[in-house]
Amino acid sequence: MSAYEYAALDAKGRQVKGLIEGDTPRSARQQLRERGLTPIDINEVSEQRLNRQSVFSRGGGAINNTELSLFTRQLATLVRSGLPLDEALTAVSEQSESKRVKRVALGVRAGVIEGNSLAQSLNQFPKAFPPLFRATVEAGEQSGKLDYILERLAQYVEGRQAMQQKIMLATFYPAILTFVAISVVMLLLTYVVPQVVEVFNSIDAELPALTTGLIAVSDFLRDYGIVLLILAAGGAIVFARMMRGEAFKRKVHRFQLTIPLVGRLTRGANTGRFTRTLGILFGSGVPILDAMRIGTQVVSNLPMREAIEAAAVKVREGGALSRSLAASKLFPPITVHLIASGESSGRLDEMLDHAAENQEREVETLVAALMGVFEPVLILVMGGVVLLIVLAILLPIFDLNQLVK
Repeated sequence: MSAYEYAALDAKGRQVKGLIEGDTPRSARQQLRERGLTPIDINEVSEQRLNRQSVFSRGGGAINNTELSLFTRQLATLVRSGLPLDEALTAVSEQSESKRVKRVALGVRAGVIEGNSLAQSLNQFPKAFPPLFRATVEAGEQSGKLDYILERLAQYVEGRQAMQQKIMLATFYPAILTFVAISVVMLLLTYVVPQVVEVFNSIDAELPALTTGLIAVSDFLRDYGIVLLILAAGGAIVFARMMRGEAFKRKVHRFQLTIPLVGRLTRGANTGRFTRTLGILFGSGVPILDAMRIGTQVVSNLPMREAIEAAAVKVREGGALSRSLAASKLFPPITVHLIASGESSGRLDEMLDHAAENQEREVETLVAALMGVFEPVLILVMGGVVLLIVLAILLPIFDLNQLVK
């Protein structure tokens, strides 16, 4: 039985759209007629069709993190309660308000009803479910612990979403504050200052150096401000295109690791994602080499990703995971020590989870500290710039008052 997306006319001639299940398109049309609907168009739900329908949407046929988190949590809860998998997928599709999730859930259910495993059915929608998700589900089915694995996946997806939301919220206010500060300064320099300066044009007097410099900056921005914006936009486009090349991207990512705070954040975030992914996969029964291969896909920094690939080669040759990762000197020492402890005690999956939690907490703390320092510093800089502008305007007025006296 497959899922079909249909468009039909009701008894009043109004067009209705929705999803329906049937063995063939013909049986789906027959079900619509039995409901009093006249079929216009009916198409089987598939990853290819989702991609074609979502050409202009982000990520093609993918579902976003919030939808994936809710889908995973609902499915884990229903499966743990003993509900059959096909009924659980039906319930998820009915409860979801997202049309994309409805299509995907019914498409997966159709694969399950046809006799495929859940992992095989998920593989039909690779853009909706990341490799980590599909590999973990496959391991859970093979080990007979699907409900437990789905629970861990739900916790992982929810934790990752919560981390992203915390970082976004922490950076939102500073970003708005920066935009407002730059806008105010630009408005003062390009609109307010020129009008005030006109008052001094009729006076044959030497202006203070601060005022002269402010006028020069104001004239430059008025004459070449548009050119600067065009150059900045052009530079951003060129940089984005160059980042598509592996060699240039590798140099940029390697340079990021050398910047004190940025490098620490990059190492912490990528290490946290990798160890969390590795812990879930290895704890689910996925072989360590396969888990490392899948884990590299969540690492965005190229030198760190290549270091993991080199470590996988050493592990394949019989080397310890901790020593193999430590050889690159790109991973935090505490993570390496925790992994070594897990290897020696036989609790590697547990130590990987501890390492991930440690790095995630460190990243959260570092981001909060940076934003806490950035806001007052920006306010002080903004106040200093405004003070200079005010002084540059008031100094000639003070000089005029002295001349009058």
